[in-house]
Amino acid sequence: MGEETHDETGLDLARSVARGLAGRTPAAGGRGLGRAPGRGRRRPVVEPRVSGARPDDRDPQTLDTSMTRFVADQGWASELRVHGVFARWEAIVGREVGQHVRPESLADGRLVVRTDSTAWATQMKLLAPDVVRRLNEVLGEETVRVIDPVGPRAPSWTRGRLRVKGRGPRDTYG
Repeated sequence: MGEETHDETGLDLARSVARGLAGRTPAAGGRGLGRAPGRGRRRPVVEPRVSGARPDDRDPQTLDTSMTRFVADQGWASELRVHGVFARWEAIVGREVGQHVRPESLADGRLVVRTDSTAWATQMKLLAPDVVRRLNEVLGEETVRVIDPVGPRAPSWTRGRLRVKGRGPRDTYG
């Protein structure tokens, strides 16, 4: 009398029928269920994944959810945050600074920024602690540790048919 009784109706019946028919093919050529056509071996019975009342990965997903999962699987989350900061640079550091200073690269906590003039490079050295704090609020702590301001690029004097030996005119270009 220790047998467990259960009602073979409704969901229990549907699950037991699905388990019984999983991986089987209809009778073909006088062969019974479960035989592969043209072979005498039985297929292994595969346990079906039963969907419950809760949502799971097989349900339709929104594009936002799918893209978030894809970015996380690829390990691109930090790179996307960094490029998002580069795109919103002027909004983060302010309009005046954003017009004269542009980020170039971020590697190992060192942010290299290019300035319009040598005066703005000096100004960025003074503003660096405040800008680092604002960037870390957006990117997460310890993402940016040092800001390395670089002045404007000097023009090259080595182009053209005629050249002058030496570095060219002496000027700060800024």
